[in-house]
Amino acid sequence: MITLHRLDGKMVVVNSDLIEFVEPIPDTMITLTSGNKFIVRESVADVQQAVVDFRRSLFAEVSSGS
Repeated sequence: MITLHRLDGKMVVVNSDLIEFVEPIPDTMITLTSGNKFIVRESVADVQQAVVDFRRSLFAEVSSGS
C-alpha cells in the first residue's frame, strides 16, 4: 500500500497492485482497475517512486526472512 494525498491535503492509502494508469492531466490522476479515478498532489514520478519503494520493501522482507 502506498500513501498519497488528495488535492485537499487528505491522506489516502492505495493498493498499488490496483493502479492501472497514472496520468498528468494537468494534476496527477490515478485510475484503478475498478475504474475508480482520483486526483492526487504527488507527481507521476512521485507515485512511480512510491510504488517502487513499496515493492522493494516487500522483497527486502522476503529476502531477510522476516
